[in-house]
Amino acid sequence: MKKLFLVLPFLFLTNCSGGDDVNTNNFLLNVGVNASINLNLPEYSHLMFTSNSVYIPNQGNLGIYVMNVGSGYRAWDAADPNHIPDTCSFLQRTDATITCGCTDENSYSLFTGQSLGTALPFGLKEYRVTVSGSTIVVSN
Repeated sequence: MKKLFLVLPFLFLTNCSGGDDVNTNNFLLNVGVNASINLNLPEYSHLMFTSNSVYIPNQGNLGIYVMNVGSGYRAWDAADPNHIPDTCSFLQRTDATITCGCTDENSYSLFTGQSLGTALPFGLKEYRVTVSGSTIVVSN
């Protein structure tokens, strides 16, 4: 019985990870994001409906996309996480999909952040979203 008590704490300590290695991406910078979106303003009012999204410039690496996914909101960086930053790595929106302008045309879902078609090493960089009344706050 004493051996079991000695082994259990060791197992818990060796299985814990202090790092966030899953989100490590050498292509995207870890820049500060702090955007407030007022749903009462006409340019953002369509975010109250599922599948609608909006692009917010001057946030993240190349701006951010905020999407109503039905159960809430999700926010993604507008830079392709699988490219070195370049003029073609900006992700352009077509409905609920965003695609880079590079020759490989990487595409991602705004619902899940995962690549569409080809399996890629990185999904979209996601930011924290909080909702307070009619205001959406995107931050990291």
